[in-house]
Amino acid sequence: MSHEPRVLICGSMAFDTICVFQGKFGEHIVPEATHKISVSFMVDQMRREFGGCAGNVAYSLKLIGGAPVICATIGNDAAGYRDRMQTLGIGLEALKTVADSFTAQAYIMTDLDDNQITSFHPGAMFQSQLNDVTGIDNIALGIVSPDGRDGMFRHARGFASKKIPFIFDPGQAMPAFSGDEIIELIGLADYLSVNDYEAEMIAQKTGRAIESFAANLKALIVTLGASGSRIHMQGKVIDVPVVAAATLVDPTGCGDAFRAGLLYGIAHQWSVEKACKLGSLLGSIKIGERGGQNHTFTEAAIRERFTAVWGESW
Repeated sequence: MSHEPRVLICGSMAFDTICVFQGKFGEHIVPEATHKISVSFMVDQMRREFGGCAGNVAYSLKLIGGAPVICATIGNDAAGYRDRMQTLGIGLEALKTVADSFTAQAYIMTDLDDNQITSFHPGAMFQSQLNDVTGIDNIALGIVSPDGRDGMFRHARGFASKKIPFIFDPGQAMPAFSGDEIIELIGLADYLSVNDYEAEMIAQKTGRAIESFAANLKALIVTLGASGSRIHMQGKVIDVPVVAAATLVDPTGCGDAFRAGLLYGIAHQWSVEKACKLGSLLGSIKIGERGGQNHTFTEAAIRERFTAVWGESW
């Protein structure tokens, strides 16, 4: 029986349909007629990816030898996604199918200038509060990542009630919360992980400097894109550099790969700095592939690479 610490990943499961238009949107939109817009773009490239924060994080965490358990809601159309996660050996006892609904899906169209037009249907994601984290046994660590608003509240309160340490990582769900609600959710968490833009949003909504939250957390982690990440803990600031990527293909899911490294390190009682170093390495590998779940490596290979890059043992 494995003694790998089980990590409960609360967040979305989604399908991403990505289309590429071989032109520029602006050349086909009449500015004076946007009040009666009717336009169609012929796309010659299309792909469908498995996505959503929970699916992406679980995928990377499993690759590095972790024991992820997904806590999410999916629709009737996600049997193939469920089968994929099951084949990978990811825990699914907290994955709930909502009848008569679609799995969350994003339709993303990109032009040659990298402009994007996106439509998003939350579907079953908005029923994420149907899951109860307190009913899942043997969880060492959790994360509350972007999901349905009510579900994020329920999961955060559930982790806190069972005294299970967890990371609050609001991500794209930030606009759903008021300043007071953000303060409440951060107050329940042990760790806060945001990118630099989200950090500014929190400061704006709460009227507090982002650093002020660190005093009541085990650590505050702010990712800085190409500049790496910054840790605020115990009155100190620690900067972790980015790992140079071999190729730059697609940043989609890089944040989720970072989350996976952070979770693995914390679950194994590493220092937060070392955990962020693993997250940085995983992000540099993910960016070399399209989508959030197409990068691959063996557990042995990532351990060897970690030591080569950082000069530290796993």
